[in-house]
Amino acid sequence: MALTIFSAPAVEPLTLQETKDHLRVDTSDDDALISALITAARQNIADLDGHLGRCLITQTLDWHLDGFPSNALSVPRPPLQSVTSISYVDENGAAQTWGATKYTVDVKSHPGRIVPAYGESYPSTRDVPNAVAVRFVAGYGLAGDSVPAPIRAAMLLHIHDLYDRRGTHVIGDSFEATPAIKALLAPYQIYKF
Repeated sequence: MALTIFSAPAVEPLTLQETKDHLRVDTSDDDALISALITAARQNIADLDGHLGRCLITQTLDWHLDGFPSNALSVPRPPLQSVTSISYVDENGAAQTWGATKYTVDVKSHPGRIVPAYGESYPSTRDVPNAVAVRFVAGYGLAGDSVPAPIRAAMLLHIHDLYDRRGTHVIGDSFEATPAIKALLAPYQIYKF
């Protein structure tokens, strides 16, 4: 499975000003650093290997699979907003688009799912890497304040830690969430069964 960003988020979940207010910074000397820390915190917290495995701000992603499964496609990086297209390489090696009327998208589940519509089945694909491509839109919304408050609070705590300890981290250190950050993020974690 390969997942790439087709269209990145247009904004961050936190503004520079609200982050500076949290840090009690009232000069512009560190604006570039604080902006970079906002992005780093979003990436650390949203990333599957970091914590949540979610998209926070609306973005478009391309998900490539070697073939269709025998059951529902569980779309990574919830919350799923919509599926833009599903294309595949058919058994003859030709590129095809799977018509939107042939499948159903479940945006209420976390993660979202794609299943064949009633009476339909997954198309057959050629046995090649990345034979299926799903383009989808995910995230809580277009604005930073659409991200749940506990996630935003966890980001502020993480940024505060990074800002206070800048220059003291050792290369290769990984992000280790504090108990407060873990508690804020726990309801939003995606668990694998």
